[in-house]
Amino acid sequence: MKLSIITFVFLFFSVMLWGQQITCSEKDKQAFEDKTIAIDGLLEDNFGKTLAAIGKTFLGVPYVAKTLEIGTKESLVINLQGLDCTTYIENVLAFSHILKEGKTDFTAFTKALETIRYKNGKLSGYASRLHYFSEWIANNESKNLVKDITAEIGGRETTKKIDFMSTHRELYPYLKDDTNFEKIKASEAYLNMQPLCILAQEEIEKNEHLIQTGDLIALTTSINGLDITHTGIATREKDGRIHLLHASTSSNQVEVTTLPLVDYIKKIKKNTGIMVVRPL
Repeated sequence: MKLSIITFVFLFFSVMLWGQQITCSEKDKQAFEDKTIAIDGLLEDNFGKTLAAIGKTFLGVPYVAKTLEIGTKESLVINLQGLDCTTYIENVLAFSHILKEGKTDFTAFTKALETIRYKNGKLSGYASRLHYFSEWIANNESKNLVKDITAEIGGRETTKKIDFMSTHRELYPYLKDDTNFEKIKASEAYLNMQPLCILAQEEIEKNEHLIQTGDLIALTTSINGLDITHTGIATREKDGRIHLLHASTSSNQVEVTTLPLVDYIKKIKKNTGIMVVRPL
């Protein structure tokens, strides 16, 4: 897509001002402006409720996979028109933070998104992106953005070998680069020294009352080498049950599950349970 002179200048100055390349179309820049208007007035004292309310402004947005795999060099991709389950959460969290801070400018949003998406809040190449969601949780917990509450609501520690990316190198174009490949292997080695805390599938229902609207839900799996297969936002609906607000691969759009979370998860092949993370 050709960028207008105005957009080009905007992107150029973004790079010069805080040192990172941003990939953002004119339509996404307009989508950002529209979103700041849509979320105005949604701030509540309860940050979880704010998060869920902002999440619902994305209802109907198409599910699109691999939106961050653009070009030959890692950049901060802004895509509000097509979301996968992780970029959905990242964008909702970024908008929630700038709303809480009373900011509406694009630079504040991109800085918030970079902080959430990358290790220690800094984009430094492909391997700095938090690819494994268990690492996403741990790294954002170290930034005081979230708290893993899985253990507090009945979860138990387990160990699992995480190596899906390095053992499926052919699925990731950026891993053709040996430097990226070795850095991803190093990330996996770190993860393999850390236990995972999982609330087992059969334990979710009796602990459902401890999950709050706005909590982030990560679905764990028995698939070899993987920690998490899907993510979403908890929302307590009119039936009094926790449902999942997420970018769905089955309906190909952002939606709230018709079934409560407990029943929805039971239908997912190879699901073992969930991790529950509370935004701060």
